[in-house]
Amino acid sequence: MRLSIILLILPIIFMLSVCKQDKPTGVAQDKSVSVSQDKSMNVSQDKYAIEREKMVSDQIIMRGVKDNLVLSAMRKVPRHEFVPEDKKKYAYEDRPLEIGEDQTISQPYIVALMTELLGLKGDEKVLEIGTGSGYQAAILAEIVKEVYTIEIIKSLADSAEERLKRLGYNNITVKCGDGYQGWKEHAPFDGIIVTAAPDHIPQPLIEQLKVGGRLVIPVGSVFQELKLITKTDKGIIEKNVIPVRFVPMTGEAQEKKGSKR
Repeated sequence: MRLSIILLILPIIFMLSVCKQDKPTGVAQDKSVSVSQDKSMNVSQDKYAIEREKMVSDQIIMRGVKDNLVLSAMRKVPRHEFVPEDKKKYAYEDRPLEIGEDQTISQPYIVALMTELLGLKGDEKVLEIGTGSGYQAAILAEIVKEVYTIEIIKSLADSAEERLKRLGYNNITVKCGDGYQGWKEHAPFDGIIVTAAPDHIPQPLIEQLKVGGRLVIPVGSVFQELKLITKTDKGIIEKNVIPVRFVPMTGEAQEKKGSKR
């Protein structure tokens, strides 16, 4: 009788033992998959972080940009998020890239240089003319309190706004419109940065600068010069920085082509 009972109990004990072993094995496999996915994501993120650091050290610092706020922003903003999928592998090269609608994202060095020229400290309100992909606006937003940016091409304005919101930039306001007249409702500005070239300096932008404020703008048709304009209580101080090549400013800038400020 005892032998019969023992023989009946043994299979039950064996089955319980197997069940106990199976559960941890399943959990371990799930963790393995999760860890593998996490590692894959981290490798991708690390790759871009390494490329950004190399971009800053080799392309920007080596060419004379020293402002720590600018360098920190350039290290942080993911430029690959602002270019088309087929351009991501070139995102951290020092060159402009096409973003559609015959427009480009400026090369990293120029973005850093123009931002540094504004002389920002952190609590300013800045206007950008020519949103494009939104990259320059994101760099500014890492530094200052408020950024207002205008893009004349609706498809670019819409995609930039969506992208900037997705990346968490809540201190940027995007508007679709002609930037030649600035954004009077939010003026005056501590700084204005223009990423398309008129052949003259738009007077409304000068008027919307605070005294002590700076305007950084490429000016010219065939041959362009990056200019730094500083507004004083007696007028403006104009300085030529470097020769550049930007897409032309469209809209009212074209209508007033050939006029002087």
